[in-house]
Amino acid sequence: MKKFLNDPESAVDDALAGLAASRPDLLVDRELRVVTRAGGPRPGKVGLVSGGGSGHEPLHSGFVGPGMLDAACAGEIFSSPTPDRVLAATRAVSAGAGVVHIVKNYTGDNLNFDMAAELAAEEGLEVAKVLVDDDVAVQDSTWTAGRRGTAATLVVEKITGARAEEGGDLKAVAEAGRRANEASRSYAVALAAGTAPAAGRPGFDLGDDEIEMGVGIHGEPGRLRAPLRPARELVAAMVDAVLAELPASGDPVIALVNGLGATPLLELYVVYGHVAEELARRGVPIARNLVGTYVTSLDMAGASLTLCRADTEMLRLWDAPVDTPALRWG
Repeated sequence: MKKFLNDPESAVDDALAGLAASRPDLLVDRELRVVTRAGGPRPGKVGLVSGGGSGHEPLHSGFVGPGMLDAACAGEIFSSPTPDRVLAATRAVSAGAGVVHIVKNYTGDNLNFDMAAELAAEEGLEVAKVLVDDDVAVQDSTWTAGRRGTAATLVVEKITGARAEEGGDLKAVAEAGRRANEASRSYAVALAAGTAPAAGRPGFDLGDDEIEMGVGIHGEPGRLRAPLRPARELVAAMVDAVLAELPASGDPVIALVNGLGATPLLELYVVYGHVAEELARRGVPIARNLVGTYVTSLDMAGASLTLCRADTEMLRLWDAPVDTPALRWG
């Protein structure tokens, strides 16, 4: 294992220190591992909190800023933040209008965010939950009941954040997030596993000519292990998997091609080119696209495809200005 580390045990703390040094517009509490916007919450605005295990950067701390999250909680690598830390983030962003928790569908995340919401309610804070469960690869697994929450988290955080930024109330903001999740489906393919610093070895073994179809963002197994094939064939299989469960409508899609940590942008554009060809062939118009590395699994080589059926309102919220370390436009 060769990594830019001091000690595997301090990797998350050291990364948060670097984030703090690079972004004066963020406040980084390294003890609680909570990242918030500098300047505190805006009075009357619904607060947005998300988080999860570290190792998925820039998710979630890279999406803290105007137009997206108000706070992100970082757990250990691939491990949910504890309830007290989620509660601290909830308190920090509460401005009198309630707080929305955006939670990826994993057992630990669900338990800890739900417990934090209960503790917040005891303090008089109103919390609504938006659950992200976009991964079509498996229905149930060792890690979760139902679909896993993966790269559509970015779409949900962007659309929910825009609705909160423009002054939506708690019900409206949570509903925008739930609609974005319900309209989104994802599927990922791994070419090589990521290596957790504490483990010092890849999370799973693949032969030189093998890939994992439908892998999770923690290296969880997917639908099958298959031979390596040309990109156009892999993309066709990914599109098939997503469209099979994507809600049918006349709406176009937001298409996200996401690198899992060690995939060059050159290859991601190869993937997107075939995605565009496949969707055009199937009569699915693309209204917006995003290509890059946003929701990772440490240094996993691979890519995920997310499609979101986006109506006019959803596109308006997607297009709204955003200014975060990892996403910026408008």
